[in-house]
Amino acid sequence: MASLRVVVAGATGKMGREAVIALSNAPDMELVGATCRQDRGPYLEVPDTSEKVPLGTDLEAILDSTKPEILVDFTTASSVMASAPICAQRGVHLVTGTTGLLEEDFSRLEAIAKERGVGIVVAANLSIGGVLLVHLVKKAAPYFDYVDVVETHHEAKIDAPSGTALVIVNAITQGREYRRNVTEKENIANVRGGEQGGVGVHSIRMAGRVAHHEVIMGMAGQALTLRHDMISRDCCMPGMLLAIREVGKLGRLVVGLDKIMGL
Repeated sequence: MASLRVVVAGATGKMGREAVIALSNAPDMELVGATCRQDRGPYLEVPDTSEKVPLGTDLEAILDSTKPEILVDFTTASSVMASAPICAQRGVHLVTGTTGLLEEDFSRLEAIAKERGVGIVVAANLSIGGVLLVHLVKKAAPYFDYVDVVETHHEAKIDAPSGTALVIVNAITQGREYRRNVTEKENIANVRGGEQGGVGVHSIRMAGRVAHHEVIMGMAGQALTLRHDMISRDCCMPGMLLAIREVGKLGRLVVGLDKIMGL
């Protein structure tokens, strides 16, 4: 079977560099080109190999010269929306882990995929373990009265709580209010953390961490804890490779890696 020809957009960023390594090690894929925001020369050196692939700031030029089947995009929401029609016009499928897309963006991507018959996968969470955590919590939480979500990230993360924590809370509070006792006295202001739908939400920011999500569920006489730890960014690569292998079979927009996993 011929290898899938793949271009990486945002190849010099943190996630893009991980994607380059993962693709170079995948036996059924071939990294044929890459793009970046600033001019870094005509070629990208693939780590731990002697290989070089075409690199440029002009996506159209890279697609036309390398003839890929799939673009993997780790840039920004605005760049994804600009890239999607460029890819679709050339019959190139799109996989992106970019966050920040709006409802109107999803509508536009759905129309592009349908018009051109290409596959588009938007998966803000490409970690298979992270996706399974959300799935398992949605199954388990309705059986419990109390739920708290604790998320820990590196000290440079600019927002709190994390997007994954919000996904968890939003998923389990749809049509359900959980119990949360009211403390009569707080010796330190806001010590109980945030709250949504009765679910307590706690964010920790410190050096030495990447991304960690823990969901603690309690009821009379028992508690259940589910936790996922992202040790390094390469944890997203198995999910990315899975999406790449499946996107060409879709012919439509799919939002969420869980759909690709059949959850």
